[in-house]
Amino acid sequence: MIVDDFNSADPRTWLARGRTPEQAEALAASWRDFPDLPHDAPLADRQARSRARVIATRPIFEAMRVQAEAERQARNFAFLENQAREGKVNDRDLAILRGRDDHGYDWDVANRYADGWYAAHVGWPHSYPDGIPSEVPLQVRRAAYDQGFTDGGGDRTDLFDAARRTNLAQLRQNNMPPPALPVVTARPLPSSWPKPGDEARPARWSRRLIILSDEDVSLEAPERAKWDFLRIIRERQGADEMAIIVLSNDGFATIERFLPQAMRHSRRQVSHADAAAQLRAAIMGRNIEDVLIALQGDDLHLLDAVAGALPLCRTMERTRNTKLQQRAHLRAWLDRGYGSDENMAAGHIRWGKLIHGLTGKLGEFTARHIGAAPGRGHLIRVYVGDDRPATGYAGADGVQLPHDVVVSSKAKLRSEMAATLRRFGAATPLMALSGRDAG
Repeated sequence: MIVDDFNSADPRTWLARGRTPEQAEALAASWRDFPDLPHDAPLADRQARSRARVIATRPIFEAMRVQAEAERQARNFAFLENQAREGKVNDRDLAILRGRDDHGYDWDVANRYADGWYAAHVGWPHSYPDGIPSEVPLQVRRAAYDQGFTDGGGDRTDLFDAARRTNLAQLRQNNMPPPALPVVTARPLPSSWPKPGDEARPARWSRRLIILSDEDVSLEAPERAKWDFLRIIRERQGADEMAIIVLSNDGFATIERFLPQAMRHSRRQVSHADAAAQLRAAIMGRNIEDVLIALQGDDLHLLDAVAGALPLCRTMERTRNTKLQQRAHLRAWLDRGYGSDENMAAGHIRWGKLIHGLTGKLGEFTARHIGAAPGRGHLIRVYVGDDRPATGYAGADGVQLPHDVVVSSKAKLRSEMAATLRRFGAATPLMALSGRDAG
């Protein structure tokens, strides 16, 4: 109930503001006994009346504070008792209850008792936790800590007390459970592999391996064609040379042996032993340097279980997160592949944006988005040194590399710039040197 007309002498005013009936009546009585004087009364009289009312209400507010503190401590102890009944407390929590029951401590003092008891119990040296704020006098808190330290087995008069308690704590069963140690395996599990990026070294298509899910292959619906990972792979020139393995309900199979079937959303029924044998047979005789795992969820857990069948190689990565990000990771991984008649430079490409557009740097070369190309598309220009166009560089086949490259859309800028930088990084500068000498 809210009283619109604030009347400090009416108990209902204080009841509407959360006070108990006893508190509301006491506050209202103090205002009735010491009401405000008229505004035209002498200032000294009005001040004296206010001081008298403050003095009258001081015991009321002190009683409120004591009651609130008692309720806080009761709630805290009740919560801890309930946790103890459910077996969810530790040794220090039990020491708090012991300090209350055995010594009659309130909540704050019982906590200092528990600090002392636990320090002695686990072999720590005696040290007062004076930095914890509290209204309890310092000497009372320290006395409770000393009592807990003694009850926990500590003896401050013994020179070797800390060493003795430490040895006892180590021998005590279930005292301090050791932290769980990480499982050490002979190889990192596929689920822990990083996502593809620019840092890894490019690899020839013939030395690359990708493992797909049948859910990402042969999506016949036209609206799902853009999510067909196999189609994205086959769009890359030379990618048919790499090993492509597909996981279906029948297990792992190379793309040549994979038979599309109606999608069943049930869990893969293949056993771990059969899956491992299928993987080994699929990659037998291949020299693999770069692996990408495009599996998620239960499929990835299955691969973790048979990770011993995978080759240990230089670069091991996997796609993750949303379908859109998985497709972006796949394309980033495909960008690092090249054929047997090509050379691709390794290293991390440093990306940046200037006022005029995207830039990428690899070694001494810088690729920049110049803007719209003559006709259609977007123009990329490669520079070397002090903003000098990278002319006179030849690839592995002896053909001169153009320093201007036209890209059909902005969506392909980054991938084309990366491929161009890696081609220039692996090119020979002999033609450039001879061209300058001839000039």
